[in-house]
Amino acid sequence: MFKIKLLMFIFVLGFFTSTAFSQAKTTSTTVTDNGVLDGGSYKKEHVQNRKPLPYQYVREADVMWSKTVWRKIDLREKMNLPLYYPETPMGTRFSLIDLLMKYIKDEKLTAYEAKPTQVNEFEKPILYKEVEALFDVKPQVKSVVDVETGVEHMDTIQGILKSSEVKEYLVKEIWFFDKQRSSLEVRIIGLCPIRYFYKPSDTEQEDPQKKQLFWVSFVEARKFFAMNEVFNAFNDAEYKTFDDIFAKRFFSSYIYKESNVYNNRQIDEYTTGIETLLEAEKIKQNMQNFESDLWEY
Repeated sequence: MFKIKLLMFIFVLGFFTSTAFSQAKTTSTTVTDNGVLDGGSYKKEHVQNRKPLPYQYVREADVMWSKTVWRKIDLREKMNLPLYYPETPMGTRFSLIDLLMKYIKDEKLTAYEAKPTQVNEFEKPILYKEVEALFDVKPQVKSVVDVETGVEHMDTIQGILKSSEVKEYLVKEIWFFDKQRSSLEVRIIGLCPIRYFYKPSDTEQEDPQKKQLFWVSFVEARKFFAMNEVFNAFNDAEYKTFDDIFAKRFFSSYIYKESNVYNNRQIDEYTTGIETLLEAEKIKQNMQNFESDLWEY
């Protein structure tokens, strides 16, 4: 009887020991990009499978007023920093320009030629190599020392695309009043990154140049924006997505052009200095006043 109890004790002890060892082996395997153990905490999967919330259907007959405006987002403003950083991709985190370039390169997102005087921003599609050329990525000839022989020679080094040079974005959007739901709504139509650079002759970097790179359709890009996170300074467990940033208007911008009879001229073409900003505020205020003027108390 004693031998039977001893054998049962050894069997139970061996079972629990092997189970504990197997659990310890599985919980200390690899580390994910968000710094948690594959079995010791959790794995982020929600954002990767997210889809953008579809827009409410709007009938043309219900749109009793609309206005097309163009905004400018300055990434150097504090509120817009999540769209600028990181300057180089960090795991699953991208800046807005790096995200656009990634999907354009993979041929999942279409880039369109950008010209300051164009009427239709989505008229001529361009290839990734044409987009890359807009960054002036050129091979550089530099002096290189051979590690084995120690001999110095000239070698051609592939140029680097500096996405951090993109410091502004143009945003085309349409504001309209839907009488069916009695609400003033906005739809973003497209985005255009602006590159800041200096001419080779400007050694002191005193005269920054600006270049519109390309336009992308916001509707086409939304499905990718919803799948990629943006840094949240208050909670690492609740990162926003790029789609959240634009849908909830978590960015700072100002109007630089509205649809008008003068060939859609820009505000700075007929005002200067502080008057330009005041005119932009006036346009924004007029749109807000339209909605409030429809109600009577």
